Amino acid sequence: MEEFGELARSAGASVVGSLNARVERPNPRYFIGTGKAEELKAQKQALDADLILVNHALSPVQERNLEQLTECRVVDRTGLILDIFAQRARSHEGKLQVELAQLKHMSTRLVRGWTHLERQRGGAIGLRGPGETQLELDRRLLGDRVKQLQKRMKKVETQRTQARRARQRNALPIVALVGYTNAGKSTLFNALTGATVYVADQLFATLDPTMRRFDGLDCGPIVLADTVGFIRDLPHDLVAAFRSTLAEARDADLLLHVIDASDPERDQHIADVETVLVEIGADDLPQVLVYNKIDLVEGTTPRLDRVDGGELPRAWVSALSRAGIDGLLRAIEERLGSQRVRAELHLPAASGRLRARLHAQGLVADERADEAGWRIRIDAPLALVEPLFGLPDGDGDWLRAKVC
Repeated sequence: MEEFGELARSAGASVVGSLNARVERPNPRYFIGTGKAEELKAQKQALDADLILVNHALSPVQERNLEQLTECRVVDRTGLILDIFAQRARSHEGKLQVELAQLKHMSTRLVRGWTHLERQRGGAIGLRGPGETQLELDRRLLGDRVKQLQKRMKKVETQRTQARRARQRNALPIVALVGYTNAGKSTLFNALTGATVYVADQLFATLDPTMRRFDGLDCGPIVLADTVGFIRDLPHDLVAAFRSTLAEARDADLLLHVIDASDPERDQHIADVETVLVEIGADDLPQVLVYNKIDLVEGTTPRLDRVDGGELPRAWVSALSRAGIDGLLRAIEERLGSQRVRAELHLPAASGRLRARLHAQGLVADERADEAGWRIRIDAPLALVEPLFGLPDGDGDWLRAKVC
């Protein structure tokens, strides 16, 4: 409930009261029981509230019935998060993504108590015939707008994919910062890169991804990506709309999972982030756990250790004071060093197919031609090289011998 109150305030609402309800089986009419619904109506009138927020996803029918009963606008958790995203989106791509998610959410909620939705448009000059209800017109216009946005999004996704391939051709590993919203990802990003990404103590302060090159590591330069924060029950439409943005995390070589060490709910937040990573197909990527904000935890010092003594590094840092950053950089070097393939290949003239595959995957860092064929230097993530190990013409076995 505390987090939901923060969401409401992030959207610009003033919280005047709250009502808790224990729901073992959702009521198909109101989601909550009829007695609780009447209690909600009485509390709304007593507090003179003009908006009711529900910390759960509601069906369109439940939302409409609650509005009719309380004579007040009702917004569920999904609608609230979409509203916050709509306020915070700054880039052209971000605005397209949010509008697309909002329209998909709205498409099931066109049936409200407005009388104009039942009027026929037939009868006037140029509009004679069986007519079309306003509701049907709204649905058709909304569907046309969704198709238009999806076409634009495909174009934006193509541009982002081309930029991603260019980074792969330059052999720069991508390290993406992921984590629960307000865990301090942007503050850590600024501390590492010297950038000036917007930082605020609020949920979803940053939506648009930011990329910066970072030098100074023994494993070579990398590209750091600051991504949108996750939250419990992140709307599926929003995840789908932000697919191209979240692809920066899915296609990364390494994830920095930023965790608010001072949050009493941090274990639950870690599980929520892992759930979203599974949903976008990034759950099997190597990670470094970054416990941030240790300056707010009494007795906690900057250090680098491992989860249960295993391979997963865990860095304890304060992005605000830069304490523990050196340990984090060592963890990044360790994880990236074991996940990259660096090799000089001498391909004979008969291996033109393998050469084409290497170029198509953006694995070639440098190439020189000679009389015997090509000398190719690859410096790329192991995950991109591994699929070439089993080529049907035998080139894969030869590549395995040279690389491994």
